[in-house]
Amino acid sequence: MVVEDIPDTLQLLDVTLTFKGYRVVTARNGSEALEAIQKERPALIITDILMPEMDGFSLVHRLRINPDTRGIPVIFLSATYVTPEDKEFAAAIGVTRFLEKPIVIEELLKTVAELISRGMIADSKPLDARKFYEGYRTRLETKLKQKVAQIARTESMLQTLSEAEKPSFRTSLQSSIEERDEIQLLLDQLRDLLAGDK
Repeated sequence: MVVEDIPDTLQLLDVTLTFKGYRVVTARNGSEALEAIQKERPALIITDILMPEMDGFSLVHRLRINPDTRGIPVIFLSATYVTPEDKEFAAAIGVTRFLEKPIVIEELLKTVAELISRGMIADSKPLDARKFYEGYRTRLETKLKQKVAQIARTESMLQTLSEAEKPSFRTSLQSSIEERDEIQLLLDQLRDLLAGDK
């Protein structure tokens, strides 16, 4: 199963894996993935982290707390969450492998073949819910600060650029703003959830 909200990336992964002989089911976010998993259990899940509705962190947490899906190996793909702390948190919640974007197809195919041949994970245990939510909140807050700083830098640079240089920076700025808003939304939802737990 491939879970990815960017259509071009989703199509690239779908076509590449299908060409290699794998049967691929796709989803655009964690919620869609969980629905699809109810109907058919995948041998492996490849998922982005930053997605609308339900991101990769929440998806993996849900998979690991359910005994029926706990053993499914998961590969994280990310261009946004790539710090050592992000990778440590991913490992703590039960992610099997972590690959950074842009995707290196050879590396992805080698990882997929290795994990498929190994089968289900026998010893994957879910992270305690409180620890998960605390770690998740820290990752989101750190990423939000980074995105806000990145947006401020890009906006400042736009003032100094020629008209010919501005379009690509505006596109990058728009993408950063959308990611910031998505992270903020996830953080707000998490705060509401934690407030309800008290």
